[in-house]
Amino acid sequence: MNVKKKNGGMNPPIKWPQVSAFRLARHHLAGETQADLITVVRSASGIQSQVMSCAERALWARMHGLTRGEIQSALYKSRTLVRTSCMRQTLHLIPSEDFSIYISALKKSRREALMRIICKFGVTAKDVDLLNKAVMEALSPGPVTQSRLTELIKPRVGKRVRSWMQRVWSVFRSAIVEGLICYGPSRGQEVTFVRVDQWLSQTRTVNELEAKQILLRCYLSAYGPATIQDFSKWSGISMGEAREIWQALESELLELSIEETNASILRKDYEALKNSHLRRPILRLLPSFDPFLLAHAEKNHLVDPRNYKHVYRNQGWISPVVMLDGRVIGIWSLKGRGPQRLMEVEPFNRISGVIKDSIEEEALGLGGFLETPIEVRFNR
Repeated sequence: MNVKKKNGGMNPPIKWPQVSAFRLARHHLAGETQADLITVVRSASGIQSQVMSCAERALWARMHGLTRGEIQSALYKSRTLVRTSCMRQTLHLIPSEDFSIYISALKKSRREALMRIICKFGVTAKDVDLLNKAVMEALSPGPVTQSRLTELIKPRVGKRVRSWMQRVWSVFRSAIVEGLICYGPSRGQEVTFVRVDQWLSQTRTVNELEAKQILLRCYLSAYGPATIQDFSKWSGISMGEAREIWQALESELLELSIEETNASILRKDYEALKNSHLRRPILRLLPSFDPFLLAHAEKNHLVDPRNYKHVYRNQGWISPVVMLDGRVIGIWSLKGRGPQRLMEVEPFNRISGVIKDSIEEEALGLGGFLETPIEVRFNR
């Protein structure tokens, strides 16, 4: 459907190049101005960090002057960023100021999902409360590794919880879901956990309803136009709960047509979307699990269906991609760990010399970020 104007006329339908330009700009993947690190993370509604090196590269793709030291400083010195489990039960980097928003918005759906699992082991809500209390007490002195934390709390919980602890990778998920703990600095190959009330000082309390509405606004600001199905898949919230949030914000939304596909955007963003265009070709090397690749149920706007399996692979793995003007035109990978690394690029179709030069330029910048020279090789 086209968007009706107040005067009864019809706005022209939106085209996919406009959508791509809008989203690229919102993700700081296009444009000449450079935002600060916290703004970039907030604009993307979090950066998935299940694999931390991928999160770092996702940030570099949006901030070419960034260093890994600045990311570490924001996480563990100024603590303006925090790493915790958020959307889709996966680890994300989010601004510390927004911690309460993400926790409050997602808590209900994540708590229900967790209880459905643990009740199969006979673990009750009271058992979980006692477990959370034991975790908080064990973390009172400061950061503790996951293995050490497990050792500390085992003697302090009941038989049912101990039985459950032997079957799951992390018994601390409940404390994470409740926003009681988050991830601290790594110790070697091990992660640590910390108490949020001791680690973060810039959080603000937000009630559940307000938090859910803020989350939807943030999502549409970064990934709109989108559908309820898209929001549900991105957030990990059930369709029923996502629909309730959507309806609560209905007065702020505008449904429009994108080449026969209906989707919604924030009303305040319509003019920006309508006027969005790329002033020059935008080529980016996005890493595995880049948030730009994870926000919609359907992926035809990103990648040709015949190449879908090259990008979205088995067991939830996502290939690093070469993206041109918002479309995936190939995949890439880094080989080796020596003084020089090899980047193998596999374009889906024949590419021009100009595009090859742009890929090599991006690889040069990525090598600077990784402090390792990168040689590029193009494979068929």
